[in-house]
Amino acid sequence: MRVMVTGNLGYIGTVMAPLLRAHGYNVVGLDSDFYEDCGFGDAPPSIATRRKDIRDVEVSDLKGFDAVIHLAALSNDPLSDFNPQITYDINYKASLKLAQLAKTAGVQRFLFSSSCSVYGEARTEILTEEAVPSPITAYAESKLLAERAISKLADSDFTPIFLRSATAYGLSYKLRFDVVLNNLVAWAYTCGVVLLKSDGLAWRPIVHIEDISKAFMHMLDAPKDLVHNQVFNVGVQGENYRVRELADIVKETVPNSRIEFAKDSGPDKRSYQVDFSKLARTLPQLKLRWNARSGAKQLYNAYKKFGVVGEEFEGPKYRRLDHLKELIGSNKLDSALRWRNSD
Repeated sequence: MRVMVTGNLGYIGTVMAPLLRAHGYNVVGLDSDFYEDCGFGDAPPSIATRRKDIRDVEVSDLKGFDAVIHLAALSNDPLSDFNPQITYDINYKASLKLAQLAKTAGVQRFLFSSSCSVYGEARTEILTEEAVPSPITAYAESKLLAERAISKLADSDFTPIFLRSATAYGLSYKLRFDVVLNNLVAWAYTCGVVLLKSDGLAWRPIVHIEDISKAFMHMLDAPKDLVHNQVFNVGVQGENYRVRELADIVKETVPNSRIEFAKDSGPDKRSYQVDFSKLARTLPQLKLRWNARSGAKQLYNAYKKFGVVGEEFEGPKYRRLDHLKELIGSNKLDSALRWRNSD
């Protein structure tokens, strides 16, 4: 199977694309490469990659592919709030255009990387795919709009699948420190403080990026009648935590660390628990293996091995919004997030 992975040079993509190739898929990447100077640790095996903005993709880019895995996006709430219009242009409009072009090019399966953040507002029930979404950020709303628009393209020759991943964590060459578990472990390792930037009471479903990658891989070959035009929450059943519980796990993982609250910590409106049983029922052969405790240990060991200092993990190298602001400030990107000296 010939598979295009958009965003293959990002946080999840640098784990997923090599995994796919190791399992025999013919993988080609497509990425604007905003984070080319943001490597952490050992680089993964290189994947043939077309450096191109997702907004500029043409039918010719997609000819000959059996499937597209669409990861490329402005990837979190602070980043999308920086410029909501560009968020909609990239995460919604460009995603819909990509799906339309893929269908025209004869691509049979289109895997869209969505997010559990579409559930949004705090509520008490554990949410299945049937729950009514309630997005409260530009990022979440753009993902939901894309889901709904791409779903209308489904027919006998074109199978879109929507994978709503929980909050990601875990080691990657394009590591992010602006996701909760990665950040908590970094604070504990560098400063001895597990720093909570909220009151810690919000619920978060979390999932390791290796498990996300395995879920996408299994969706490539899943029987069409089981997955056609379906939404799946991606995560491990039971991996819903209050942020304070994650802090406790990190404290137990990182020696001599203690929990503290930031001065401006307060309630977080983004609070939800998610049910992942549909994924497990549909793909019983999919074995996801990570949990918060094993993930915290992986991160701690990596930070010890490769070294992390506070100026880095709280700075522009590993925080997506800060890095893009730096590229704009140095005149490498324009205000529309396009390279000024594009190849």
